[in-house]
Amino acid sequence: MTAAIPPGGTFFDTLKKSFVDVPVGAENKVSTTEFLEAAESLLTLFDVLGSAAFKPVKSDMNGNIKKIRDRQLAAPQLSETLQDLCLNELKEKKHTATEGLLWLVRGLDFTAQALRHNMSNPSTELSASFRDAYGNTLKPHHSFVIKPIFSAAMSATPYRKDFYAKLGSDDAKVQAELEKWLSALEKVVGILKEFTNSKEAKW
Repeated sequence: MTAAIPPGGTFFDTLKKSFVDVPVGAENKVSTTEFLEAAESLLTLFDVLGSAAFKPVKSDMNGNIKKIRDRQLAAPQLSETLQDLCLNELKEKKHTATEGLLWLVRGLDFTAQALRHNMSNPSTELSASFRDAYGNTLKPHHSFVIKPIFSAAMSATPYRKDFYAKLGSDDAKVQAELEKWLSALEKVVGILKEFTNSKEAKW
């Protein structure tokens, strides 16, 4: 369930951790703990979208967060950043968490692209933005069994005006906070996409 929005606040005030607060260090290394907390907080956005159809999207992302966190707990000294976590796991001829990160980044990219498309096109309904983002991110990697499940979720998104109203009562504030959060999410996704697509992150 989503936490109650404080009076005069926005949905982003309810997040345990925002992508704005995820440290990115030298060589663009992304801090594991804060990233996982921000990714978990992002999942509450699917509760705002409110459709049972988003359950598979959410549980898929949750499963991938768990794979990364399990590895972090198993080897904390080797897992302070996501890049170190994956490279150290791959050295051991394992790739559970690395594969989890690859899929999680695709899911985050999907979410970011859908929201960016919707913010940039004020007359577009959410379903169109989500469908567009799905085609660009997850769909090429999904099997014919999974595609219809995810496509159903895209069609079940709420009306644009209802969705933004659920993020807070002051629309200008909602848009400003969404922009801050989304820009930070896009930055992290960009860094991690480059890493997960790199030769060193392959197994």
